Amino acid sequence: MSEVQERAAAALQRIAPVIDELGARFAAAGEQIALVGGPVRDAMLGRLQNDLDFTTSARPEVTERLLKGWADAIWDIGRDFGTIGCRKGDWQVEITTYRSEKYDPSSRKPEVAYGDSLAGDLGRRDFTVNAMAINLPDRTFEDPYGGIVDLAHRVLRTPGRPEDSFSDDPLRMMRAARFASQLGFTVAPEVQDAMTAMAERITIISAERVRDELVKLVCSPRPRAGLGLLVSTGLAAHVLPELPALALERDEHHRHKDVYEHTLTVLEQSIDLEERLPGGGPDFVSRFAALMHDVGKPRTRRFLDDGTVTFHHHDVVGAKITRKRMQALRFSADDTTAVSKLVELHLRFHGYGDGQWTDSAVRRYVRDAGDLLPRLHVLTRADCTTRNQRKADRLRRTYDELEERIARLSEREELDAIRPDLDGNQIMEILGIGPGREVGAAYAHLLELRLDNGPMSFEDAKAALLAWSSDRA
Repeated sequence: MSEVQERAAAALQRIAPVIDELGARFAAAGEQIALVGGPVRDAMLGRLQNDLDFTTSARPEVTERLLKGWADAIWDIGRDFGTIGCRKGDWQVEITTYRSEKYDPSSRKPEVAYGDSLAGDLGRRDFTVNAMAINLPDRTFEDPYGGIVDLAHRVLRTPGRPEDSFSDDPLRMMRAARFASQLGFTVAPEVQDAMTAMAERITIISAERVRDELVKLVCSPRPRAGLGLLVSTGLAAHVLPELPALALERDEHHRHKDVYEHTLTVLEQSIDLEERLPGGGPDFVSRFAALMHDVGKPRTRRFLDDGTVTFHHHDVVGAKITRKRMQALRFSADDTTAVSKLVELHLRFHGYGDGQWTDSAVRRYVRDAGDLLPRLHVLTRADCTTRNQRKADRLRRTYDELEERIARLSEREELDAIRPDLDGNQIMEILGIGPGREVGAAYAHLLELRLDNGPMSFEDAKAALLAWSSDRA
């Protein structure tokens, strides 16, 4: 038995309680059912998760009836696409009626039509490695398009002509890039050619679906491979145009880095540093901030008379560009704000020089980063891509020192919760005023004092407040 077969057999044994019972239920009702797509592929790769996909001859209402009394919970959110979902123990199950779907040339949504055979269903799937199935309950293997051979060679091909496949669902072009990153597969030349020729067709896909594929790609083990494919085929020009724009035309003296290559290196280095984050990785916010941190450079590049190149304020410009792109892709407000803030702050450390920052500057660094501070640490460290080892070591030591100072100040002052030494109620009581702008102005003044000088006693804070109020009178 080959290694692939051994892995598949072990995986099938692990899910036997699910597949055998489902197979028996559907067969008794005169319906066909098969484990299909990603779970079959992943079983052969030894990476089967707890999400199982099935395809069946049964219509959704029949599937739902057959699941009642067996599943722990049932949902029909995908009914319009022929899909009924359920949970059985630790397993998440989706069962979809054989189907044949395609996109109208100008539509964002597929037209769904039910199919009448497993072979027809497999023929409409995205790639041959996802067009394999295991019939139930007898567990016979179906592979009409040579998916197991492509799996062995780790290559992505389409069951039919790639042009037909991508015309039916243009998102499959992004999925090819995602699988290249996620599985470490190469994309067949004819598939790449079709992606290049049809790149503009991705624009009919909804921003939400594009976003979801982009997140999966960025959070994959090797995002550089998929991102490179998006750029080389022209897909990135439509879904993330800021990325190919980083491939700036070099000046004749090559006095600045290749920003595109630098960005991909920063992304890879940020991934290597994810163990520093409280939740570990993969962390989309951290990775996307690394990908977007220099997107303001093309717009701010200036050549000086002496031949040097500047990118003044590219952090601020980049943050605005990032926010606009993430809003266009329908990212959540929280993720958009977090990534944009990291882009805006990514240069702040370079003002630290050789450690001359005052405690006040360190407090402001922590205050401005807020709960993004661990991610800012990662981004700042990852942004060092110099080949000068002495310079790299110096930057690393300097940032080590900054983190140590933050830790020491945090022990004394609770930097992660910096606030004035008097709250709003105390301010109103001391000044004898009611709620209003004056309270906000006093609060802001005391916060600045707190950042500049550290914690004050109640009496010192009260005296400072009264002095401030007197000066305004």
